Amino acid sequence: MEIRESAEMYLETILILSQNKTHVRAIDIVNKLEYKKSSVSVAMKNLREEGYIDVDQDGYISLTTKGKKIADTIFERHVFFSDWLKRLGVNDTVALDDACRIEHVISAESFKAIREYVKECKSDNK
Repeated sequence: MEIRESAEMYLETILILSQNKTHVRAIDIVNKLEYKKSSVSVAMKNLREEGYIDVDQDGYISLTTKGKKIADTIFERHVFFSDWLKRLGVNDTVALDDACRIEHVISAESFKAIREYVKECKSDNK
């Protein structure tokens, strides 16, 4: 299934916000991503129509199973690449920025191969 990078960013942001908040609203996403309210509103409408999120009558946003699967995948990549780059000596800010770009463009196959390679290197160094 093909999903745009911007949709992945929104889903990942909802996941991250939901880890620290009982309820996630569109304004939380606006504040986190520093996007315009109108842009977030359109994105939430599209994500809801595509079955990635649910929005209840109070405006609380939650990920559907389909949306959570994508958000978990993107978040896993983000954590992996940012941690790996930091361990390689990359500045924290640069590592986070680069991880954010890499997480959206890398294929599942390449990510799996890199993750396995890094895991093997760690075990070889013990």
